[in-house]
Amino acid sequence: MMNMTELELAQMIDHTLLKPYATEEQLKQICDECKTYHFKMAAINSGVTAFIHEQLKGSGVHTGAAISFPLGTNTIEAKLYETKDAIQNGADEIDYVLNIAKLKQKDYDYIEQEMRQMTELCHSSNILIKVIFENCYLEKEEIKAAAEIALKVRPDFIKTSTGFGTSGATAEDVRLMKSVVKDAVQVKAAGGIKDLQTAEEMILAGATRIGTSHGVELIQQLRERNS
Repeated sequence: MMNMTELELAQMIDHTLLKPYATEEQLKQICDECKTYHFKMAAINSGVTAFIHEQLKGSGVHTGAAISFPLGTNTIEAKLYETKDAIQNGADEIDYVLNIAKLKQKDYDYIEQEMRQMTELCHSSNILIKVIFENCYLEKEEIKAAAEIALKVRPDFIKTSTGFGTSGATAEDVRLMKSVVKDAVQVKAAGGIKDLQTAEEMILAGATRIGTSHGVELIQQLRERNS
């Protein structure tokens, strides 16, 4: 059990709605929840970045666009274009899926080139960037290899999962990622985090951001515990 305030927890949560059938009404509800609970970011698909940015304007909540989501198979050029478009439409943060096949083929030069170009693009616009590994498809050595590349390139975060794979975040994977990047890069845990206990396990393992569509429930559970 951790000793956290509601605001401290909320500022670690990327409140998420990435379903392909999300309507503007549902997206607006997510934004309203972000503003009510003071979540750090609304995590959405890049095509609705402008809409979300407009909803969140002046609230202090970041607009977070998912790039090459959820498969990561686009070319570097396509990922860069989608990122530029999202930034032009008001994204404050970018979460992109790395090329999983290239990583499994041990094409580490490609992974580094992709990560470096994406990071340089975001940082040149003062935008935070998170690299999604999708750990459920990776061996531990592959997770470690991707984290070692991140240690060289220095994106802002490395992230466990999209939430669309065969499984989500585990505390074991968070600890592994953190053991490589130390304090040079932050770790975001996402995928399958549905309750406060699981979120706290990820934070204790080293995660400083939590991606979840259950942000409201997490805050309510903390409120009940602290009451």
